[in-house]
Amino acid sequence: MSLSVRLFLTQRVIFPFPENCIIIFSNGINRKSVYIFSSGEIKRKQNTVFFETKTGKKKYLPVENISEILLFGEVSVNKKALEFFTQNEIILHFFNYYDYYIGSYYPREHYNSGYMILKQAEFYNDYGKRLELAKAFVRGASKNAIKNLKYHEVRGAELSDSLDSLSDLSKLLDEVRTVDELMAIEGNIKDIYYKSFDKIIKNSDFRFEKRTKRPPKNYINSMISFINSLIYTEVLSAIYKTHLDPRIGYLHTTNFRRFTLNLDVAEIFKPAIGDRLIFSLINRGVVKKSDFDTRSGGIRFKENAMKEIVKKYDDKMNTTIKVKSLKRKVSYRHLILLELYKLEKHLMGEEPYEAFVMEW
Repeated sequence: MSLSVRLFLTQRVIFPFPENCIIIFSNGINRKSVYIFSSGEIKRKQNTVFFETKTGKKKYLPVENISEILLFGEVSVNKKALEFFTQNEIILHFFNYYDYYIGSYYPREHYNSGYMILKQAEFYNDYGKRLELAKAFVRGASKNAIKNLKYHEVRGAELSDSLDSLSDLSKLLDEVRTVDELMAIEGNIKDIYYKSFDKIIKNSDFRFEKRTKRPPKNYINSMISFINSLIYTEVLSAIYKTHLDPRIGYLHTTNFRRFTLNLDVAEIFKPAIGDRLIFSLINRGVVKKSDFDTRSGGIRFKENAMKEIVKKYDDKMNTTIKVKSLKRKVSYRHLILLELYKLEKHLMGEEPYEAFVMEW
């Protein structure tokens, strides 16, 4: 692979599906994700697709083995290429100059089920059912946040006050009667949780201060926004492999916004995957202040640093962990897919949904 093309290719393995799974997924072979950091154009030539930089360098993409392409550079895509991506069920995720996720090209859903869409709508329109699902997402996210703090408390961080506050707030989840009340408690949980970051992160260059977005006001907020964006797209790509419709969420209001269900499910995995990765990258010195560019008036990663972070993120997603309830090891990436299957079973009345909670 020519490094001058600046196309980062990483293997993503789809693990075998459980025998009692309600989805039949015909593509059991290994699939890949492609990350493109350069500017250029994606073109189709007969039955192949290639990426061409502004200087004319080309890199052919093995379309038959790709599940998604994440575009960080200024990349244009012609209609012929989009048609080809649709035929091959390949999702495109777009990020802007500041590494913000801005949208996806979501091919025609091949597993779409009218029955499942009706069930999703039923659980959204029935306020009680919607609220219970929304609570499950927040409950899972808060438990994983608490797990993170306990993990670092054992390692010397003074987090007892934060843990007490999070525990008290979590007890209120069962009492809420509206989604707005739930969102308010979730906001308080996040506020306390994020304020604990300064006691976990050992590098003074990465003081948290407060959560800021669009644009992030400091380095740690820039990292959180970027990693969270990767998780949003990760969940969205996983939804594509199920019967679920990403437009119908429960915690995040379903409206004219394109996708909401991936935002709901991502709440569970942001502390379990994203925040753990961020703590590790900073405390081990993998990410430093010098890895950021602030000359444009905002804060963004330099290209080499962004590549390294994406690589570490993808390594994390491919890491296998033993899950007691499954009695086997699965990757974090496959864990997200299994979470969606649990949600499907809940919607069909097969078994109540409980969000994934870390066991370590």
